[in-house]
Amino acid sequence: MTKGEGPGVFEPHLPDDVTVKHWFALYGVFFAAAGIPLLLLITAEQWSWSTWCASPADTFAATGIAIKLLGFALYLSLATTFLPLPTGWIAAALAMREVAVGADVWTTTLLVAAVGGIASTIANLNDYHLFTWMLRHHRIAAVRRNHSYQAAARWFARSPFFLLVVFNFIPIPVDVVRILATSHRYPRLPFAAANFIGRFVRYAVIAFITYSWKLDWKAPVALLVLAALLGGLRIGPKLARKLFARSTNRSQPNLSDIKERPEGQRV
Repeated sequence: MTKGEGPGVFEPHLPDDVTVKHWFALYGVFFAAAGIPLLLLITAEQWSWSTWCASPADTFAATGIAIKLLGFALYLSLATTFLPLPTGWIAAALAMREVAVGADVWTTTLLVAAVGGIASTIANLNDYHLFTWMLRHHRIAAVRRNHSYQAAARWFARSPFFLLVVFNFIPIPVDVVRILATSHRYPRLPFAAANFIGRFVRYAVIAFITYSWKLDWKAPVALLVLAALLGGLRIGPKLARKLFARSTNRSQPNLSDIKERPEGQRV
């Protein structure tokens, strides 16, 4: 075993020390602590849902800062590998000057980056615990014995913290580093710290550019389109291969249904 390779890489039979139930109990407490005040604040607002439909931009601008930040936190905490919600657009939406959550560019940038970083770290910890639970099943854990996985694990082990920061900063729909961190049994504290730093910087850049460049609704729309394109690049090839395989199978005759005729029987 080379330096930097933990026992979880090549010895998947060893038990992990992660308590999945405890984490999701804590996540439930977080969700309730943010969701209940959000509902109370929404019911105290003067606008109605018909007002939202009639003029969504003006209504969003008039909505309280606490509602925006709580909704932002809950949304990002749900954006996991298993529920791949786009995140950049909502960070930009909260940084538009007419609806910004701060009085100036620095306050807005700090609030969006801090709340977004914490919420996305919680979402990534959801992934961490779900992947851990999945890897306890022998068939899934067997991937650790694959040569490709072992090569990827060695690559990750060289600089795990740096890779987690980088892959949380760049907006690409690739979860391989997060999966490697879980299967490699990378400790949760540095995992959370790396996720927070990467996402804090990402959302800070989005908020700062949106506010200082006065991008209004162009920024969230552009980021939504970018997320759709990146998602299409991720899912498109797999879907195309499946559709091609189905069409190929349908075009081939089913020889099993053809019954052999007795020799000499005329057709």
